Amino acid sequence: MQIGKGLWILCYMIVGGFLWACARVESPGGSTGAGLVDEDLRSALDSIRTDDMLQHVKVLASDDFEGRAPGTRGEQLTVNYLIEQFRKLRLQPGNPDGTYVQEVPLVGFTATPTAIFVSGRNRMLLEFPEQYVALSRRFLGEVKVESSDMIFVGYGVVAPEYGWDDYKGVDVKGKTLIMLINDPPVPDARDPSKLDEIMFKGRAMTYYGRWTYKYEIASEKGAAAAIIVHETGPAGYPYEVISGSQGRENFDIQTPDQNMGRVPVESWITFETARKLFTMVGQDFEALKKAAVRIDFKPVPLNAKANFVIKNALREIQSRNVISKMDGSDPKLKDEYVIYTAHWDHLGKDEKLKGDQVFNGAIDNASGTASLLEMAEAFTKLARPPKRSILFLSVTAEEKGLLGAKYYAESPLYPSAKTLANINMDGVYPWGRTRDIVVVGLGQTTLDDVLVEVAGSQGRVVKPDPEPEKGMFYRSDHFEFAKTGVPALDYKPGTDCIGRPDGYGIQKRNEYYEKDYHKVSDEIQADWDLSGAVEDLRLLLQVGHRVANEAKFPQWKSGTEFRARREETLK
Repeated sequence: MQIGKGLWILCYMIVGGFLWACARVESPGGSTGAGLVDEDLRSALDSIRTDDMLQHVKVLASDDFEGRAPGTRGEQLTVNYLIEQFRKLRLQPGNPDGTYVQEVPLVGFTATPTAIFVSGRNRMLLEFPEQYVALSRRFLGEVKVESSDMIFVGYGVVAPEYGWDDYKGVDVKGKTLIMLINDPPVPDARDPSKLDEIMFKGRAMTYYGRWTYKYEIASEKGAAAAIIVHETGPAGYPYEVISGSQGRENFDIQTPDQNMGRVPVESWITFETARKLFTMVGQDFEALKKAAVRIDFKPVPLNAKANFVIKNALREIQSRNVISKMDGSDPKLKDEYVIYTAHWDHLGKDEKLKGDQVFNGAIDNASGTASLLEMAEAFTKLARPPKRSILFLSVTAEEKGLLGAKYYAESPLYPSAKTLANINMDGVYPWGRTRDIVVVGLGQTTLDDVLVEVAGSQGRVVKPDPEPEKGMFYRSDHFEFAKTGVPALDYKPGTDCIGRPDGYGIQKRNEYYEKDYHKVSDEIQADWDLSGAVEDLRLLLQVGHRVANEAKFPQWKSGTEFRARREETLK
C-alpha cells in the first residue's frame, strides 16, 4: 500500500515521539527519573531538580536560621520562608481558617538536674551530662524524688501478646526503675546464636523497645523515676545524641493537667555508669542483663536509694506547623486527602559550645523540608490536579518527640477518615543515585505495593529497613499518623550506589550517623550529589499522584497493629 509523503512524515513523527517518550529513563544527565509515565506527569517530574533542592537546603541549614529550634528566631525565619515558598507556588493556605499555619501550643522546659544514688555508706554523685541526663515533663518549677527505692525491671515491658511481663505483679509505685533499652533479645531455643522471630519480631524493634514506651509504662505503674541504661548498639545511636538533645531545652504539648500524669523523672544513664551502680550495690550487671531476656525474669531490688532534684525553667510558646493545599479536581473526591510531610525543626544552637554552636541539620531535616517544597512545586506543574486534594505539611518539634505531627494527628485540620495516606520525608542522602530505595516497615500497607510497582519502572528495587532493630518506624512523624490509623509510608534512601564501589552507600550512611547525626557538623558538604534524592522524590510524586486518583483507599495489611484503628475510623 502506498502512503503519501506527507503522511509518511506524520507517521514518522508520531512513532519517533512515542519511542522518545518511552526511552526517557533517568540517567546521570536525564530528567524524569521514571520510565514510561503518564504525559500528565512529565512536567511535574522534570520540575524536581538538584539545584532547586540544594538552594532550599542552603537557606534552611544556614547559620542565620540558627538550627531551626522551636520557639526561637530560627523558627520565625523558617516558618516565614516556607509560607513565602508556598505563596510563590500559588498554593492555597492549608488551614481552613485561611492561613498557612496550625498553631501548636508547647511548653519549653530546660532542666538543671542533680542525681545522687546512695547504698549504705556509699554515695554516687552523677555528673551531668557526661554520665546521665534527667528531666521532668511535669510543668513544675521544681521536682524532687527523695530516697526512692531502686529496682531493676529488666526491659520494663508488659506485652500480653507475647506472654511477657517484666513486673510480675511487683508494686513499683514511688520507686525508681532501672530499665534496659530496646526489646528483650530473646534467643531462639533451637539456635541461640539467633533471635526468636516469634518474640518481639526477632531483630525488628517493636514499640515496646522505644524509650517513649518505657516512660509511658513507668507513668502507668506510678513510678517516681525511670532510668534507661543507654547502649549504643541496641539504641541505634551514641550517648551523645541523648545528651545533645535531652540535655538541653525540651518541649511537650500543653495539657490541662500540666502533665502531672507523667512519671516525675525521666532519665538516661551511660552503660558504664550502670555498671558502676550495680557494682556499688553488690550486683552483677552482666548476669542480670542476661537474666532479663528470660520470660520468667522478676524485678530485682538494688538495695539503693535514688535522689533527684530537677529545677525547670519553663516557658509557653506557640510553635507552628506550616501547611498548604492543592484542591482536587473531582468535586466528589476533593474532600479526601493525601498528605506529604517533613519536619522543619532541628536542635537550634548551643552557646555553651566553643567554636561552632549551630546545629544546622542540613540532612536532618533541611533536606526533607527542601524535598517537601520540591514536591509541592511539582504538583503545581501538573496539567490537571489529581482527583483528591494534596496537603503539604511541614511539622514542628519532631526532634522533641514528634510533637507537631502528634498535634496534627490528634487535632487534624481535615478528618482522619478522609485522609488516604501520609508520605513522609525525613532526611535524604546526598551521595548520588541508587539502584534501591528503602521503606521502613515494608509490607505493612498497600502503599508499599504502589511504590514497588513505580520503582520497577525506574529499574529499581524496594528493600526493607536493613537495621530493623533500631526501631526507625517509631522515630519519625509518619508514626503519629499511623497511630490514628492513617496508612503511612516512610521512605529512606537506598545504599546501593550507582558508579561507586560495593559498600560505598553503607559506609557513607554509617559515617553520617557516627560523625554528623545530631551534631554541629551536619552541614552541606562539598561532595554532595542530590541526583539520587531527585530520583527518589520522583518516585514519591508518582505514588501520591496514583493514590490520589485511584478508586480505593490504601489499606493496612493483616497482622499490623494499626489496621483495627483504621477500620474503626472508617466505620
